[in-house]
Amino acid sequence: MTVMLTGLQWITTSNGLCSLISGSMNLGLGCVSRPVFWPFGSVLDSRHCVFALTLLTLLMQVVVEANSWWSLAMNPLLIPEAYIIGAQPLCSQLVGLSQGQKKLCQLYQDHMQYIGEGAKTGIRECQYQFRHRRWNCSTVDNSSVFGRVMQIGSRETAFTYAISAAGVVNAVSRACREGELSSCGCSRAARPKDLPRDWLWGGCGDNLNYGYRFSKEFVDAREREKSYPKGSYESARLMMNIHNNEAGRRTVSDLANVSCKCHGVSGSCSLKTCWLQLADFRKVGDALKEKYDSAASMKLNTRGKLVQMHSKFNAPTSHDLVYIESSPDYCLKNQSTGSLGTVGRLCNKTSEGMDGCELMCCGRGYDQYKAQIVERCHCKFHWCCYVKCKRCTKIVDQFVCK
Repeated sequence: MTVMLTGLQWITTSNGLCSLISGSMNLGLGCVSRPVFWPFGSVLDSRHCVFALTLLTLLMQVVVEANSWWSLAMNPLLIPEAYIIGAQPLCSQLVGLSQGQKKLCQLYQDHMQYIGEGAKTGIRECQYQFRHRRWNCSTVDNSSVFGRVMQIGSRETAFTYAISAAGVVNAVSRACREGELSSCGCSRAARPKDLPRDWLWGGCGDNLNYGYRFSKEFVDAREREKSYPKGSYESARLMMNIHNNEAGRRTVSDLANVSCKCHGVSGSCSLKTCWLQLADFRKVGDALKEKYDSAASMKLNTRGKLVQMHSKFNAPTSHDLVYIESSPDYCLKNQSTGSLGTVGRLCNKTSEGMDGCELMCCGRGYDQYKAQIVERCHCKFHWCCYVKCKRCTKIVDQFVCK
């Protein structure tokens, strides 16, 4: 008997062995069905194999869930030349994509580079926003990217999902404007009602509408493929992820603005041409960081819907971040939570904030070192037009958590 499971073969051999074949990967799993000399022996053989098959399916799901499309930010294959016509094998080999995302990869191969760039933009912004926090958005590998810490439905996970979805909107929208994608071009957004009549609405703006729709289709694909029992933790986590993805996309949309350019003799600005332009991504990161600080704690109600834990506060909107689990303290390395700890992190001795040695080091104390740094100094402006600087070295005190 041979059973196919997502590219795997489960084979019941003549000697009662259930073995799994997965290409060149030997999982080392098998079940032995001992012969039983009664009329129903063959039924027991099959049941043993079905049980092992079910167990293996659950194990494989855990392995798959550890990977994420965020790994496209780390993938060295993401160069335009790699996405050629008929490059379907490449899509199937990309780590971290769900089945739906692989299908989208095959249909929109030229988009994949910019999805990777969007993921990278989101990761960099996450690391900037949390550079002074115990959890600093560190990447741990090229497949799961952030490690087990993303398996907790915490504020940090909420922010990460939102900023990465926003990064894809940003990257794809701008790739459309620059003519890098075959299925989209400049923005076709409607003229704002408050734009003065004598100003022209045109130019080539960022295609926010397309970037928003494609990000929703691709980023949410993994969640839409899943189906969990109503009221389960997994269903709550799925709703949390989709909500925060949408909050990230809406933040990009909310911050987009009208940009204009003057035309006329000697800069008289007698005519203006205006278009839609995305905000600098740092503004998106700043806005989502504020939403992180005010994120709403949620729980499942009896109908299987996410509701606010504390009803005295205003209910979160689709623009806000939500979470379902408390964050670990991130003080010490913990393999079960994915925390890397703060041992060896730099801290600010004089600060009373999260970057201060007292909070960053979780009360463990800190060590002081002398460090030599090189910086630009004695800069002078030269006509015309450049600035020339010297390089100076100085000794500074640095404080490191014990």
